Amino acid sequence: MRQKILVVEDDHALRDVLLRGLRDEGYDTVPAADGATALRLAGDDVSAAVLDIGLPDADGRDVCQAIRAGGFLAPVIFLSAHHRLADRLSGFSAGGDDYLPKPFHLAELAARLRAALKRAAPGPAPTAGDLVLDPVRHGLTVRGRHVDLTPTEFRLLAALMAASGDIVRRRELIRAGWPEGALVSDNTLDQYLTRLRRKLRESGSGPTITTARGIGHRLS
Repeated sequence: MRQKILVVEDDHALRDVLLRGLRDEGYDTVPAADGATALRLAGDDVSAAVLDIGLPDADGRDVCQAIRAGGFLAPVIFLSAHHRLADRLSGFSAGGDDYLPKPFHLAELAARLRAALKRAAPGPAPTAGDLVLDPVRHGLTVRGRHVDLTPTEFRLLAALMAASGDIVRRRELIRAGWPEGALVSDNTLDQYLTRLRRKLRESGSGPTITTARGIGHRLS
């Protein structure tokens, strides 16, 4: 069954190029020209979204946060004319999985999309003590209680759980949490780990994230 990609872009010419190019890559495509349409079309049958930030009726980052709040768990790749580090980081903070500045080559978008879909593919559910990752809902289960995670939080926790109590170096966590080439500061990683620790603590989980100063982090 072909994967369905939601393409949200208000520039008619660029949207047509994206739709044709992604169809040539073997995907089904669903077009949207504004945020309101994207919110309506972002359903469970969509495998990923390519989302322009500069939409006529909304900021694409706000659209991403809204569809995430509505339960959309598939990868989101932002497109934007803005290249600054602050813009890219704000895209990741809004729940995006990747950020591609304009102008870009369609081949690069296709490659990033394949990588995002591969990262999102469900596998065996990792466990650690009373923690069970839920790949289907991109969340966490603690003694039967579901805990929502953002896509980045999910990937970071999955990397820590896969290490089976061993230390995961900070650079390895950044590679696990963000796409290749993303400029992620140590402060950004620390913010995500702080939020994860809080969610684990509030869930009543036994394991927690500890720090090996100057080396990395472990789940223990």
